[in-house]
Amino acid sequence: MSPLLSVRNLRVDFPTRSGMFEAVRGVGFDLGRERLGVVGESGSGKTMAGRAILGLVRPPGKVTAERMELGGESILNLPESRMRRLRGSRISMVMQDPKFSLNPVMTVGRQIMEGYRLHTGESRAAARDKALEMLRAVQIRDPERVFDAYPHEVSGGMGQRIMIAMMLAPDPEILIADEPTSALDVSVRNEVLRILDRLVGARGMGLIFISHDLNLVAQFCDRVLIMYAGRVVEELPARDLHAARHPYTQGLLNSLPRLDRPVERLAVLRRQQGWRDAPPEGAA
Repeated sequence: MSPLLSVRNLRVDFPTRSGMFEAVRGVGFDLGRERLGVVGESGSGKTMAGRAILGLVRPPGKVTAERMELGGESILNLPESRMRRLRGSRISMVMQDPKFSLNPVMTVGRQIMEGYRLHTGESRAAARDKALEMLRAVQIRDPERVFDAYPHEVSGGMGQRIMIAMMLAPDPEILIADEPTSALDVSVRNEVLRILDRLVGARGMGLIFISHDLNLVAQFCDRVLIMYAGRVVEELPARDLHAARHPYTQGLLNSLPRLDRPVERLAVLRRQQGWRDAPPEGAA
C-alpha cells in the first residue's frame, strides 16, 4: 500500500548574520495509516518539519526536498492558493497552544464553521450541525454552550479539544499534532489521547504526533523518529523505544525521572559532535 505522505531529504534553512542556519537537515520518512511519533529536545526541528510539510515556512526561510508527496502528488513549494486548499481538507495541524491558535474575537462555533465551509462549501446550517457533531466527538459535554463561547471562556484542555474538533471537521487524511498535551494535566491529557486514538482509528487517518515526552510516545504511537539538531538520528517501533541504540536517545531516556527506580541525581545528557552527521540508527 502506498504511503499517505512520503518525504525525502527535507531541509529548512534560514539566513542569519553568521551564515545559513539549518533548522531541518535531510529528514525523510513515509507515513501510513499509523501514529508516528516525532520526539527530541526543544529546537531539534520537530515543529519546523511539520510546518514545512504544510507550507507554513515563510521567507526568508527556504524549504527544499528530493520528494514531498501527499498521496502521490507533490506538495513541495506549491503556490499558496493551491496549498491553502490542501490544508484542512487533506492535511491538518493542531498547534501547540490553543490560546495562540484560536481567534479571540470569534466564537468557537463560528471558527469551526468557517474552516469547514471553506473546504466543503456546505451551507451555514450544515456547518453548524457539523460543528456541534465534532464538539460532541471530542467529548465536550455541553456543545451548544461551548459553540457560543469565546476562546477565553474555556479551559486549556477544552481549548485543545476544540482545536482537534476544528482540524478534523473536514475529514483530512493526515493530522499533525504539535505537542497537543504539553500544557494539560494528566487526567485531561489522557482524555485528549483517547479522543485522538479513537478518531484516528475510526477514520483510518495518519497521525504525526510531535512531542518531547518519550514515555508518552512509547505508549501511544506505533513508530518513533528521534530528532537531534535538525535531523533524524534514530527510527524504531514505539514499543522498542526504551531499548534504543543511539546514545542521544539513551541519554534522553536516562535523564527522565522514574518512580520505580529513584536516584539522587538524574543523568546529564552529554552531547557528542558526531551525532550531528552520523547515519541514523534503525532507518530502513
